[in-house]
Amino acid sequence: MARQLSPSQRMEQCLLTDMRKPIWRPFMRSIRDYRLLSPGDRVAVCISGGKDSMLLAVLMRLLQKHSETPFEAVYLIMDPGYSPENRRQVEENARRLEIPYTLFESDVFEVANAQDEHPCFLCARMRRGCLYGRARALGCNKIALGHHYDDVIETTLMAMLYGGQIQAMPPMLKAKNFPGMALIRPLYRVREADIRTWRDTFGLEFLRCACRLSESAALDETASKRQEIKRLIAGLHRTNPKVEQNIFNSIHRVQLDTMVGWKQRGEMHSFLEEIDKY
Repeated sequence: MARQLSPSQRMEQCLLTDMRKPIWRPFMRSIRDYRLLSPGDRVAVCISGGKDSMLLAVLMRLLQKHSETPFEAVYLIMDPGYSPENRRQVEENARRLEIPYTLFESDVFEVANAQDEHPCFLCARMRRGCLYGRARALGCNKIALGHHYDDVIETTLMAMLYGGQIQAMPPMLKAKNFPGMALIRPLYRVREADIRTWRDTFGLEFLRCACRLSESAALDETASKRQEIKRLIAGLHRTNPKVEQNIFNSIHRVQLDTMVGWKQRGEMHSFLEEIDKY
C-alpha cells in the first residue's frame, strides 16, 4: 500500500515535477549561476508572510534535502507590528507548509508609520536591519529574501526613470553595517506569475503589505511608482513579448565602454579617465 503523502510533501513533489520548469529550475539556476550558497553557510530565510517569501522558505527547505552543498537554514519570521489577525495568518501558513520557523517581534511599523515622508522606504530599511541583527545573533552569515525576477526588472526601470541612474538589484549583496554577512536572492530568476500559479494551485492566501498605511491606502510614493512601472512593462509587453527578458538581460550585459559616468565602490568615475589613457 502506497504511503500517504502530507500536503507539504505533495507540494514538494509538485515543485519537482509539474512546476519544475517554471519554479524549481530557475531557482536552482539562481543558486548555481550567482554562487549564492557555499559549504557551511547558515542562512536566515526571512519570511514576511507574503507569497514570495513563503515559496522561498519551501524551496530552501526542499533544497536542503537535495543539495550537494551542505548548508543550514533558519526560517525567520519578524513581527514588525502586525495586527493579531495578520500575525495569526502568517503563523498558520508557516505551520501548514511545515516550515520550522523562529519568530521575533520589533516596533518597525510603529516607528515608520510615525514618519511623514517616505515611511515605506524607512520601513524596508529598518526591517532589513532587524533581520540582519537577529540572523547574526542566531549564528547566520547570510539572509535570504524573496525578491524575484519581476522585482529586479521593475527596480531597474524605476532607478532609471525616477532616480536618474542605472542601478540594478544584485542577486547577492555584502552587508555594509554587518561585517561578514551577505544578502542573497534565490528567486532571482523566478517569475511572479509562476509564484501566483503556485499559490493558487494549492489554494493558499498570504499577506501583501500588512502595515497600517497600506490598510488605509495611504501608500508611499515608491509603492505607487512601482505599480506605475508594472503597468508600463505590461503595456510594452503587448507589442514586444521579450521586453521583460531584454530588461533582465541588460543588467548582465552592461557595455561599460559606452558609459559616460559610473560609480564604483562609492567613487564616481568618468569616461574621460579612460580617454586620457590613450
